[in-house]
Amino acid sequence: MSTLRRFFILSFFLFTTISLFSSELKSKLEALPGVVYVEELKTSDFFTEKYLILFEQYLDPAVPEIGIFRQRVFLSHKSYDAPVVYITEGYNADYAESQNYTNELSKILDANQICVEHRYFAESVPLEFDWSYLTTSLAAGDHHIIRNAFKDLYAGKWVSTGISKGGQTCLLYQMYYPKDVDACVAYVSPVATALEDGRHEPFINNIATKKDRKKITDFQIEVLKRRQTIFPMFEKYVQMSKLSFRIPLEEVYDYCVLEYSFAFWQWIGNTEKIPSKKEADSKLFQHLITVSGPDYFSLEGSAGTKPFLYQAAKELGYYGYETQHLEGLLKIKTAEGYFKKIFLGNDLPVDFYPQTSIDLQNFLNTKAKKTFIILGEYDPWSAAAPDVSENPNVIKVIKPAGTHATRIMNLPEEDREMVIKTLKSWME
Repeated sequence: MSTLRRFFILSFFLFTTISLFSSELKSKLEALPGVVYVEELKTSDFFTEKYLILFEQYLDPAVPEIGIFRQRVFLSHKSYDAPVVYITEGYNADYAESQNYTNELSKILDANQICVEHRYFAESVPLEFDWSYLTTSLAAGDHHIIRNAFKDLYAGKWVSTGISKGGQTCLLYQMYYPKDVDACVAYVSPVATALEDGRHEPFINNIATKKDRKKITDFQIEVLKRRQTIFPMFEKYVQMSKLSFRIPLEEVYDYCVLEYSFAFWQWIGNTEKIPSKKEADSKLFQHLITVSGPDYFSLEGSAGTKPFLYQAAKELGYYGYETQHLEGLLKIKTAEGYFKKIFLGNDLPVDFYPQTSIDLQNFLNTKAKKTFIILGEYDPWSAAAPDVSENPNVIKVIKPAGTHATRIMNLPEEDREMVIKTLKSWME
């Protein structure tokens, strides 16, 4: 037999084997309860197969006649015997569609990966937005239903995980369904106790060094002092970006300056990147909109995050702004109540329900098991990190000078090795 003929026969055999293997998994997925659509996607070499799966979910399983929605789930398959990293996304899951997306826990544990888009975000939406069914308990119920659907397919250990709001979702899922997974890793996840929590402002006032904090304040003051020359640039930028707001543009300018300190510590954390007071107006303006631009406060910018804004106002909470250090330079008299005024207006009348955060805090400090809470020292969201001092089963790890981008793999070596070793022992 010629070498070429052998090559074609072997290629046909491999293609047939892979196709049969792939169709076997796809058939199993299509047979899962609640699944209404399965599509195979391209994947990286780390996984063997990847699928987009749509689950049909009730808005409220207790009242089925209210309606349904389809929830988007991305499965990256490695092995039926491998553990599962269960990503409880707090927003949309567009990123999970990427061929190369691999959660760091999947690499650490050599695991399968299931990412669930949060209800009411992106493509996981009902036909009509009845906001009363966007609750933490119903969202956790979504994750519970999907977890149960996969339980026979992947009978090994499961670890739930999420980042920021996804981390909150992960912790809440554990609270509502403590037996669903074997471990939990929540990244940079706050547990706020009010819509304007009150802990973030003093946190920012004590972060890093006195010299670092002064650089932040000096920049804010300088931008406000130069309002007459910088605001026209700001106004032109807004017009070119076609942004609109619920409040006057002069007040939007103020809120961008107030947001600056939070946004800077959340994502940058290195004060060497702040332009000095000697720099030109254009440089100060460019730095301001790069760190805390007006799109954040705009109707257009908040359109995609409206479900989050509702959840923050209803159960998850948020942060406030301190204005005393900028007194006499601001057009606004107070920032109190800004969240509803800027983000919700009269569209979403809602009152904050504090019991959810109270229950979650109590659960984490008493009953939670095998949980890591990974935080950044400079990340303002760490101000509202849950107290777990009385629960040895919940381990809080804080990265020195870390921001909201803190992850296991960028922790200091000693902490990183401890987390990985502990996590692997939990998953044995």
